[in-house]
Amino acid sequence: MPVIALIGVVAAVLLLGIALLPLSLIQRYRVGTARRPARGWVIALNLIALTISTGMFIAAAALTSAWVPHAFSYTLIGISLGGVLGIVGLALTRWEPSGRALLYTPNRVLVLFVTLIVTARVAYGFWRSWHVWNAGLESWSAAFGLASSMGAGAVVLGYYLTYWLGVRTRFARHRRGSVRWAGRARLDEHDTHRRR
Repeated sequence: MPVIALIGVVAAVLLLGIALLPLSLIQRYRVGTARRPARGWVIALNLIALTISTGMFIAAAALTSAWVPHAFSYTLIGISLGGVLGIVGLALTRWEPSGRALLYTPNRVLVLFVTLIVTARVAYGFWRSWHVWNAGLESWSAAFGLASSMGAGAVVLGYYLTYWLGVRTRFARHRRGSVRWAGRARLDEHDTHRRR
């Protein structure tokens, strides 16, 4: 009886995840296009996580290429394309320096494009798995389009890694400018106080 209950719970969690997938994609778009302040700790945390994820992804693609043709090359192409998209994203981002804070708003069209890449890949995976299940193919990894799936995931990783590196660069430049401005303001205040 406990085994049947465990199987029921696992099935319910999987079905709930599938049912909530559209909501999570919509939320991903909403959060991705929101205006937000650049914070050093958030930037550092994102860069650390993305660097580890990208490194592990490339290592997994290299290992997978032993069984799945073109997995590694699709991954490298995907990361390169994602890097180009990240540079375009940085150029299209609206930057708003305001006093000591740097606010930025990512480009809606580009965030939508990256979200649609994820959506298309998930939808294709569901569609392809249904057809493979019905056809009873033996080569599951090739049937699911694993190499192209890794390429699509690599585009997303390359985009976010490049984008956050650019946000870090802009944030550092803004902080250097803010420190100079704050130092000048203190000197001006000191001179005004001296003249009295």
